[in-house]
Amino acid sequence: MKYVSLSLFVSLLFFTSCQKGTENDSDDQSFFFSSGYLINGENTFSAFGVPLNSKITVSFSEPVILSEVKQAVSLSGPQTQNIQMVMFLTNNDSTLNIHFEPSLLPLQRYNFRISSALKSVHGQSLFSDLISSFNTTFDPTDKFPVISDEDLLTMVQEQTFRYFWDFGHPVSGMARERNTSGDLVTTGGTGFGIMSVIVGIERGFIGREEGRERISRIADFLENKATKYHGALAHWINGVTGQTIPFSPKDDGGDLVETSFMMAGLLCAMEYFDSPVLEETTLRETITRLWEGVEWDWYTRNGSSTLYWHWSPVHQWDMNHPVRGWNECLITYILAAASPTHPVTPDVYDSGWARQGGFKNGRGFYGITLPLGPDYGGPLFFEHYSFLGINPSNLKDKYAEYWQQAVSHTQINQEYCIANPKNYFGYSEECWGLTASDTRTGYTAHSPTNDQGVITPTAALSSIPFTPVESMKALRFFYYKLGDRLFKEYGFIDAFSLHHNWFANSFLAIDQGPIVIMIENYRTQLIWNYTMKNKDIKKGLTRLGFEY
Repeated sequence: MKYVSLSLFVSLLFFTSCQKGTENDSDDQSFFFSSGYLINGENTFSAFGVPLNSKITVSFSEPVILSEVKQAVSLSGPQTQNIQMVMFLTNNDSTLNIHFEPSLLPLQRYNFRISSALKSVHGQSLFSDLISSFNTTFDPTDKFPVISDEDLLTMVQEQTFRYFWDFGHPVSGMARERNTSGDLVTTGGTGFGIMSVIVGIERGFIGREEGRERISRIADFLENKATKYHGALAHWINGVTGQTIPFSPKDDGGDLVETSFMMAGLLCAMEYFDSPVLEETTLRETITRLWEGVEWDWYTRNGSSTLYWHWSPVHQWDMNHPVRGWNECLITYILAAASPTHPVTPDVYDSGWARQGGFKNGRGFYGITLPLGPDYGGPLFFEHYSFLGINPSNLKDKYAEYWQQAVSHTQINQEYCIANPKNYFGYSEECWGLTASDTRTGYTAHSPTNDQGVITPTAALSSIPFTPVESMKALRFFYYKLGDRLFKEYGFIDAFSLHHNWFANSFLAIDQGPIVIMIENYRTQLIWNYTMKNKDIKKGLTRLGFEY
């Protein structure tokens, strides 16, 4: 972390129209001025990341009286803190020096003011109120007891897993979209949740029968209650009735990409629950019916050479959104080619997804060559969602080696945060990761080309198979240095900005799930191993020309 001393505000004032001395206004009131605010003796125009033991220096053009200064200066901040400002004058009483007892609180916003009621020793009035605000830095001490990295990884997995287990919908068992969603459950996030339940069983967070019962409840709900659109599921579903909740005005039908995330989770579960006992046999049969019921070829929109994301019985193909790479949707094409009942041809992959190689990049960023996708790689979930189950370690086709794609994209994302071209306070080699998440004003896909000063923990943490050293640095920083501002009842909050002293109060299924899964893939390759066992997925990969 780069620590810097920062100025509150610097303002050299030259108001010649207010100076006394013209022959027509000799009786006008005269003023004196502040020539600037300094923090710790430094002049900058930033007011972010101010050290906790900072000293403020204010210079005046005329001497002042200390007792009057004490009446004119105020500092407001956290209501729980009683801040004492210790003040003294130097430089013939024209420089005010301030330090604080006790030190300022970390990650807080303070407002500093000197009232224009202040007068100089000569009776001149301060030209105007001097007002500024600043944000303090974090406290660098550890907020939690230091434990081994292995124990830390397990604890993060278990706490994050609680989002899907303790907060799963009581009727459907599916994952709520976010911690404020009520009966609104999410298809893709539930697919991630199913994989997380498998991790929970293997880690001993729950028993095998408990996990099987939860996944069976989800599968039964999908088969018997959830509305389907040529076998595909909606993005959002009512967790009680199974009816579609529109994601947007015309997105009120099948969402093929969300369906692929769900099917990947179910196919992994089908391989994991492989015993001949009745309950596991029944679960496998239910998953098979759901899987074989998806009409992937329907979503080529009357036989075109690409898959389309949405179809609605009301609006038909009006969303008109082709699924083209590079992004999070490789898994959609793999499963579409893998279907034993409604497969698509390899030409749909080559022409639609790969655009006959048009999704290649090949340029260098921070000295790192990016094989595929937009410049700087885009948000990091591009490398997470498809590779939760598909193991990219030895995956390649005629377009790319996918391990290199994932590693390069992640390294570029971190290097961008280290370079920090927008000078956001807090970015560093320990505090990095741009991907889709909540932000201060809503939700957006954060990336180097859409950087709003917001770090999303899932970005670095879910990249741990690709950048283990860098991701562990981020994990230690998030947990130990930011502590309970970040780590709460369902793991790490969705996003935060040290620059703006903003911390989300939200948890999202699509961000929590990859943390649990990818940490496990890094540790044991558990989800990769079971997903890659599936015969249909193997067939789909082979059909599209992949080596794996």
